[in-house]
Amino acid sequence: MPFRAYLISSTPEGVHAAFTMLDDDGLDPGDVTVRVQYASINYKDALAATGKGRIIRRFPCVGGIDASGIVEASGSPRFQPGDAVIVHGHGFGVSHHGGYAARARAPAAWINKVPAGMSTLDAITLGVAGYTAALGIDAMELNGLAPHKGKVLVNGATGGVASVSIDLLAQRGYDVVAVTGKPQEAQYLRELGAAEVIASADLAAGDKPLEPALWQGAVDSLGGAPLSALTRTMRKDGVIASIGNAAGLEFTTSVMPFILRGVRLLGINSDNEPEVRERVWQRLASDLKPKHLAAIARVIPFDELPQAIAAVIGGRARGRTVVRMAD
Repeated sequence: MPFRAYLISSTPEGVHAAFTMLDDDGLDPGDVTVRVQYASINYKDALAATGKGRIIRRFPCVGGIDASGIVEASGSPRFQPGDAVIVHGHGFGVSHHGGYAARARAPAAWINKVPAGMSTLDAITLGVAGYTAALGIDAMELNGLAPHKGKVLVNGATGGVASVSIDLLAQRGYDVVAVTGKPQEAQYLRELGAAEVIASADLAAGDKPLEPALWQGAVDSLGGAPLSALTRTMRKDGVIASIGNAAGLEFTTSVMPFILRGVRLLGINSDNEPEVRERVWQRLASDLKPKHLAAIARVIPFDELPQAIAAVIGGRARGRTVVRMAD
């Protein structure tokens, strides 16, 4: 039976995204077919759908790099019809039809069961953004991050990954400093658990190889100049999780923070093997369980997807925009 999807195509005039109709025969190969209940809008999705970033690796492609829903059919022993699942990572929504459709089909390695005590709405509010946030915190803790060691900075604080990071870190007992260029969102960030909110302009460091040591940890979703400043302002044995590039692909620093302060810069890649995915999702349901998902999520109907993508690409969104695929 045909169903609606949001398809990204390439034309001589450029990248174009629009609603269309598909059927099961039009889905890509995979072990598991999912009836999609929710998808989300990540910055990567907005870049893909507008053509402002070279994200899509195969045209045409249904957008949406994450989705949650119910298994309808499975060729994998890991999943049974009726299982609630979350799908994200690898080629989903990039080189393989993604979550902006009533159905999705994907390899089992890209799918996790929604942990006990978590709904499919909770799971997609976290989505690939929350998974990446948890993966970054997990990696930092493996490299010595601990609540008693000092402040943890989160920049680009109103973004999806950053908002979830603040929630996760605060409920773990960390002293979180949120950095934002949107001062009107300070109350929102404090409600998520930020102990302190500072303006992006106040984060700018000087041009010395080392500046005053302030942070034991940092979640960086910006790259560019903000990441350069972070490397110079970390405390001894400080650790940075690099998870995004909203401020630029390149940054400049020296070896001094690394050889004199032992600063560690960790790259966070969310395309992981099933064992890592399962461990991190279980942490999101246990010791990293967030407390403020309802405040982080804005749920919209599928019809409003194009307008919501425009808001994300224009920097007018905060937290996580969740797309309800069906009533």
